[in-house]
Formats: sequence, C-alpha cells, structure tokens
Amino acid sequence: MVTDTPAPAPAPTARQLAALAVPAVAVGVLCALTLLALSVLADRLQRLLWTTLPDWAGVADGSRLWTFGMLTAVGFVVGVIVWKVPGHAGPDPATTGLVSTPLTLPVLPGLALTILVGLAGGVSLGPENPIIAINTALTVWLVGRMWKKVPVEVAIMIAAAATIGAMFGTPVAAALVFTEVVAAQGDRQLWSTLFAPLVAAGAGALTMVFFASPALAVQVPAYDDPRLLDLVTGSAVALIAALLCLVAVYAFPVVHRAFHWLRNPVLAITAGGMVLGLLGALGGELTLFKGLDEMKELTASAGDKTTGELALITVVKLLALLVAAGCGFRGGRIFPAVFIGVGVGLTAHGALPDIPLAVAVASGVLGAVLVVARNGWLALFMGVTTVADIEVLPVLCIVVLPVWLLVARRPEMLIHTEPEAVPKAGAGAAA
Repeated sequence: MVTDTPAPAPAPTARQLAALAVPAVAVGVLCALTLLALSVLADRLQRLLWTTLPDWAGVADGSRLWTFGMLTAVGFVVGVIVWKVPGHAGPDPATTGLVSTPLTLPVLPGLALTILVGLAGGVSLGPENPIIAINTALTVWLVGRMWKKVPVEVAIMIAAAATIGAMFGTPVAAALVFTEVVAAQGDRQLWSTLFAPLVAAGAGALTMVFFASPALAVQVPAYDDPRLLDLVTGSAVALIAALLCLVAVYAFPVVHRAFHWLRNPVLAITAGGMVLGLLGALGGELTLFKGLDEMKELTASAGDKTTGELALITVVKLLALLVAAGCGFRGGRIFPAVFIGVGVGLTAHGALPDIPLAVAVASGVLGAVLVVARNGWLALFMGVTTVADIEVLPVLCIVVLPVWLLVARRPEMLIHTEPEAVPKAGAGAAA
C-alpha cells in the first residue's frame, strides 16, 4: 500500500530572506542592549551589597555571617516579588528550558527584578533563561506591530539567537543550538531557516563586543603536545563531571518538591536563600554568583589549593545550583554548570598532574554542560571556549561520544508539571 507523505514547506525566496534581515538586525541590537543594561545594573548592585555595605558596616571580606544574612535577605526579597508582583515573575523556572513560550508583557518587570536581585545577591544561577524570556516577549510584541508578516516562531528564534550571540560574544553558539532545533524538525532547509537567527545573533554579538568585549575563557597553558592517552583521561574527566551532574538531575525533583511543599513562594525562596547562605559560608564567595568571574579566579588560584579544597568548592557549587534552581529563584543553569565543569577539571588535574590542564578543564565543562543543557553542540562549544584553545577540539569530539551514551536516555534537569504552589494569575500567565 502506498501512503502519501506531506510535501515539505516551500523554501523562502532570496527576497523573503533579505526582508527578514532588517528586523533581525534591529532585534539583535536591542537584545544585546537589554542584556548589557541588566548586566551593568546587576554589577553595580553587587558592588553595593558585597563591597560598599560591608565596608560601611566594618564587616571583614568573606564574612560567613554576611554571606548567610545576604543570601537569606535576597531569598526573602525575591520571594516577595514572585508572590506579589503581577505575573509572579513568570512560570516556575524549574519547568522551563532555555527557550520557552513567550511571556506576556505584564510579567516582565517582576522577572527583571528577580534576576537583577538574584544576580547581584550571589545566587548560583546565570542570566540566560530569564533574559532570553524577556527578549523573546519584547521581540514578539515589537515584531507583531512593526513587521506583522514575520511569524511568531521566527520572532522567537531571532530573539533567542540574538541573546545567545550577545551572551557569548559570537554567533557560533546560537548557530549550534538552532542547528539541532532545525534538524529535529526534519523537513526544513537548514540555512534558509537559520538565516534570520544568524543575522540577529551576529548583530547581538557585535553590539556586545563593541560595548563590553565579553571574555569567557580561563587562563590555562596551551595544549601543544597531544597524546593518545589524553582521549582516555579526557573521557574519564568528562564522565566524572557528567555523573556528578546526573546526581543533581535525579535529586532535582526531590529538592523541588521539598521547597514547594512550603507552598508560599516567600517561605520557599527564603528557605532556599538560607540554604544557599550556609553553602556559601562553607564554600566561600567563589561558590556564589553565576560563576564566570569566579571560575577565572578559581583557575588562577588552583595552585594554592589542595585537591580536597577544589573538590569541596565544586560540590558546594553543584549543591548551590540544585537548591537555587529548585526553590524558585529565577535564572539559568548553564553558566553554573560551566563553573562545575572547570572545578572538576581542576580537581582532576590536581590529583593527576599529568593530565594536560586544557584537556581536563575542557572535558569537565563538556561533561557538565552536556548533562545540564542536553545539547552536544553547545557542550563542545563551551568546552573549547572555556580554554580558548581550538587544538583541544579533536580530543573533545571523541570525548563527547561516551558521555553522550551515558546521558542520552537520562532525565533532563526539568520539572515537567507545574507545581500547585505557583498561582495561576491571568495577568501573568505564559502566552
């Protein structure tokens, strides 16, 4: 029996693609400026909370009491915002991925406030999920009024791609992420579909580089003496990082249920802030914040730390990510995963100095990001970018294979049902 299969959608013409370039460039610039504004405000608030106020109060640097008190207070403030601000700062972040359904505009002020307070206050989450959500909502609204012929699906893709390009200072990460998305859809032409997102990602990256020049790499010796043994040791480091993060993935629903048993977000997120304060007091300030600056500091000071100290910092950061993501703080999980991967790599190198540091760090990042983001292309990109050494890429292309076999069928770090504790207010529900 012969069955008819639907014909693939017609490919857009060159004229149609060229017409998308204008909104793509505009969205790319605007998304980068939004990210830049949020980052600048968070940095200034962070200096106020962690430098100016402690100096005024006569508190010593690294005070455990200040760390505990600050994160508890941050939890209370974020909890009040989630509870009282219209829209409840968006859906429970434990239920959403990197790119999700566009939010309505009334949700955005509360979401922006929560991520601003969380980033500045030391919460172990990155800005990626909330800023993509904010930029996506603004882009859908703007495109729907200025370029009405652009489909909502395309508007979402160019907003997400622009934001990813701006965060990493290059459109390559966006290209890799959306290559996998397009491949999953099957009947679409890759480069025609990616044309507008790549234009937006390039515009966002150039805008961010012009204003801020983001640098994501740690300082490690160049990888200039490849050995076959590095394939084995790199795979071992990546598998250790992946297994460590998989423990957090399996614990995630349990932690989520435990905090949301408190039902009121003020109680749940304040309790989460208290736990983060205790973890920060144990692991030190290196285990706070999103982790990008801290991983550079950790790498620079790794020679002064024992293998046990490096392992402790890594485990504390993993627990902090688990608590922050589970209790209701708004934020992304990729940047903290990069820190965890760096920590695993530094610990492995400390235990076995014969492992090249670039291989150890890049493999650790690959393993951690692969579990948390569940995207092989992004994991490879982050591994290479973190050590800023393209020579390590051939090793990573082999290392990723056994790690993917380990994680491919495992659960993701997501909660697939909305908890009853999150109110369903009409003004702030996701569109």
